[in-house]
Amino acid sequence: MNRLAIPSAAAETSLTGRTVPRVLPTEEDVAGGLPRSFLRPSLLLLLGEGPSHGYELLEHARRLGLRGAEPGGLYRSLRAMEREGLVHSRWERSQSGPARRTYLLTRAGLTALDASAATLSEAQRLISSLLERHKAFGGHRRTESSA
Repeated sequence: MNRLAIPSAAAETSLTGRTVPRVLPTEEDVAGGLPRSFLRPSLLLLLGEGPSHGYELLEHARRLGLRGAEPGGLYRSLRAMEREGLVHSRWERSQSGPARRTYLLTRAGLTALDASAATLSEAQRLISSLLERHKAFGGHRRTESSA
């Protein structure tokens, strides 16, 4: 990724003349930007932790904070990832009900998970830098009349 050759503790002068922390990394460093949804990387992570079936994945995704996760979107994502070779599924018989499909992460899925983690890590650095800079100038308490 494109990193600026400036230490993360470096500072720059803001538009108001105040010294503020430099924002690192740049937006371009976050390859592809933030995902529109965290469902896909969350599913890859959960499957990286071990094989699971759809309903169980839905419950775990909600516990991760994806409270809006819906079964339809989850199964569409799983099918798309299976077509892409990121996950594999197999039918397993159940002692207490109908057979259910269990999903497993493939090597390609692990590579995709690692790429998602790297992108999210870069995004986290960018967000942290922006919040640090926001805090440095006083954030929402500062208005034009107090400048």
